[in-house]
Amino acid sequence: MVETASIELSTRGNGDVIDITAEVERAVRSSGLSDGIVTVFCPSSTSAVTTLEFESGAVRDLQRLFDEIAAPDRPYAHNQRWGDGNGHSHVRAALLGPSLTVPFVGGRLTLGTWQQIIYVDFDNRARQRRLVVQMIGE
Repeated sequence: MVETASIELSTRGNGDVIDITAEVERAVRSSGLSDGIVTVFCPSSTSAVTTLEFESGAVRDLQRLFDEIAAPDRPYAHNQRWGDGNGHSHVRAALLGPSLTVPFVGGRLTLGTWQQIIYVDFDNRARQRRLVVQMIGE
């Protein structure tokens, strides 16, 4: 059986990191499925989904790493073409990817003790986002 839900987010952009674990857990519980997989997908080319220990130090480390790897003040061909200043946002999102799949057993996510599901909005402005949460199971 397949069940689909969504998560609505208001972000600040610029590397905003949001813990969405509770929302994904609610979607799994609401699905009525016991065992299966849940995929969280962001239909955006400037944001990503992954896991991280969601605490201020790890969040800052991740944000700093992206500033080092894909600094916003570098020249980007995307910015030259479109003039929107978010070339770094596209590159950063491509590095993490738009989706994450997590198994669930007995209606519970199989995340590790210090592992949370996070959404990262790399765009250079605040956004309203809608994530797709799709569960497959029984």
